[in-house]
Amino acid sequence: MSLLYQRVAFIGLGLIASSMAHAIRRAGLAAQTTGTARSLETRAVAAEIGLVDQVFDTSAEAVAGADLVVLCVPVGAMETVARDIAPHLARGATITDVGSVKQAVIDAVAPHLPAEAHFIPGHPLAGTEHSGPKSGFAELFDNRWCILTPPSGVDPQALERLTLFWRGLGANVDLMDPPHHDLVLAVTSHTPHLIAYTMVGVADDLRRVTDSEVIKYSAAGFRDFTRIAASDPTMWRDVFLTNKDATLEILGRFTEELFALQRAIRQGDGDLLHGYFSRTRAIRRGIIEAGQDTDAPDFGRVQKKQD
Repeated sequence: MSLLYQRVAFIGLGLIASSMAHAIRRAGLAAQTTGTARSLETRAVAAEIGLVDQVFDTSAEAVAGADLVVLCVPVGAMETVARDIAPHLARGATITDVGSVKQAVIDAVAPHLPAEAHFIPGHPLAGTEHSGPKSGFAELFDNRWCILTPPSGVDPQALERLTLFWRGLGANVDLMDPPHHDLVLAVTSHTPHLIAYTMVGVADDLRRVTDSEVIKYSAAGFRDFTRIAASDPTMWRDVFLTNKDATLEILGRFTEELFALQRAIRQGDGDLLHGYFSRTRAIRRGIIEAGQDTDAPDFGRVQKKQD
């Protein structure tokens, strides 16, 4: 892959930014990378491990001279960051983000950017439950999807360049309008996370189940809820507050489905349950066939050898 940007600046140095930095280095996509983070500790760790070429104390310093700026902060912090960096952006720079909500990001960021900036919001559909500058790895985006939500009138060359950049990071790229993105993600990510948080909270509230039993028998399914529920609480708080309408719509549909299943269980309707589970099983097969997961036993986890 050829060099696409001279200087890429990251505002925020968590899982996504650190994985992007590693993938940029792997593919040789930028001549230089810079970054900053709100926490002194995070900046110190990033500098210690050489995550980017230069770690700065302020966002103004980090974006100076950058032809690509990537906002890797929680959605609720986007507006403040946009205000901070706007006066210091290089003329014609591309600004993108990695937030999992798009309309709220556009509303928060776009009004503060200079007219000559190219703002192309984005969302890589990849991640783990880990965070921080040490959590990233170059392969995170391989064969995953990155959705770009370019505004009308976007500069076609800037869009093509950013598209090539994400492909260079290993991702597939799709274009989508922001409201549709937010509805799709409410189905595929936001509501499942809320359900996982709820299930883990329910287990914590059930005093009939001791802590030791929850931990000991978690491989029965609860364990996979806890992996999702271990995600960054600040990020997910902001997601639900900024994608409120779409999430509430899908939660309403979920509640209806849950009531239907509850009724089937109460009435002993085995045919309804079997048919429902068969349809949902087919969705799982589709995900595997699309290369978005593996059919390895136990979700591909390495099993410990028994003595």
